[in-house]
Amino acid sequence: MMGVIVVGVDDSAGAKAALRFALEEARFRQARLRAVHAIGSFGSHRPLEWGDARAVRRAAEELLETVTGEVAGEFDDVEIERRVVDGTPASGLVDESRGADLLVVGSRGHGGFAGLLLGAVSQQCAQHAACPVVIVHKPEE
Repeated sequence: MMGVIVVGVDDSAGAKAALRFALEEARFRQARLRAVHAIGSFGSHRPLEWGDARAVRRAAEELLETVTGEVAGEFDDVEIERRVVDGTPASGLVDESRGADLLVVGSRGHGGFAGLLLGAVSQQCAQHAACPVVIVHKPEE
């Protein structure tokens, strides 16, 4: 049975580094990669109207397609499933970790002492995921 590696994807440098790591790991393990982008925390106090929700989902799907396309060029031998999920990034990734072999998330950590601290999403995933978690720090500029 082919394994599944889940990776959280947005357009940040940390998420792109995590995606690269997850692609390499999927290739090594001959596993399928599930690239996940969560929508649900829109920073708005008003409920989304139906048209707004469809537009947000469409934008999330386009972002997922664009970012995976940018990073996955040399990994044409890795099967990639792209999934937009409802919920906060942490809850969406924890949910997706059920049944996965590995969860990979990027860290938005800062340099110096602050860089030793985990971001909220990576910390929640490390504490609550149903599988092992790898937290990838973005490459130094």
